[in-house]
Amino acid sequence: MFYFYILFSESVNKYYVGSTSNLNERLKKHNTNHKGFTGGVKDWTIVYSETYPSKSKALARERSIKKLKSRSKIIELINSVKSLPM
Repeated sequence: MFYFYILFSESVNKYYVGSTSNLNERLKKHNTNHKGFTGGVKDWTIVYSETYPSKSKALARERSIKKLKSRSKIIELINSVKSLPM
């Protein structure tokens, strides 16, 4: 399984979009002190994820969301799941 995911950091009020084969390990890596966009921030949380059968499909989804370059579209996507009936 592969995952497309969106992280949020309250301390910097930013979203991060990515994909991985191991969601829990990837989150741990994001919350470590390293170089890069998520480095130095320790409060990243997963606010949205989707499961895909292949790496290429998860990467394609990541690229499609990143192309939007829109915080409002990311928030809209996250909120669309929250509004679904149980």
